[in-house]
Amino acid sequence: MNIILLGPPGAGKGTQAGRLVEKRDMIQLSTGDMLRAAKTSGTEMGKKVAEVMDRGELVTDEIVIGLIREQLEGDKKGGFIFDGFPRTLAQADALAALLEDCGETLDAVIEMQVNDEVLVDRIVNRAKEAVAAGGTARADDNEESLKVRLMAYYKQTSPLIGYYHAKGNLTAIDGLASMEEVEASISAILG
Repeated sequence: MNIILLGPPGAGKGTQAGRLVEKRDMIQLSTGDMLRAAKTSGTEMGKKVAEVMDRGELVTDEIVIGLIREQLEGDKKGGFIFDGFPRTLAQADALAALLEDCGETLDAVIEMQVNDEVLVDRIVNRAKEAVAAGGTARADDNEESLKVRLMAYYKQTSPLIGYYHAKGNLTAIDGLASMEEVEASISAILG
């Protein structure tokens, strides 16, 4: 089973992906993690990633698709969770072509819907609680950074909602429900 988790920053995609990895033996494909791993891997693709990142440039869609291809051609376990990819319509088209080329399908796209104001409050409170407990908050867990990240999400990624709706594989859930309720909603979708 291959799925995409869509939703703005802080919606809980990473948390739910972790639960799917644990309970369904799926493989989480987080582009950020893949890029960091590739950079230090010493492979040909890794060398390309390192060169681009060392210049401070954004890694091209072609390179990211290449990294995803490497994953798809390896151990499939319980399927793949695409977390943070695709972000644009061009990436969605490239992913569809890649899946077809690898003999894979996209089984579900789950949109974790949130109310922005509630989300901002939740993230800011999460940061305060982390600091109060003696830990540290993520550097971008503040109201200003989150609003910038939300705007980027709505400009770049929200068109994917219409794209996947038109393809018939989009299901929306309440991303602000409890972690257990969100997990149950995802489980019901995946069967």
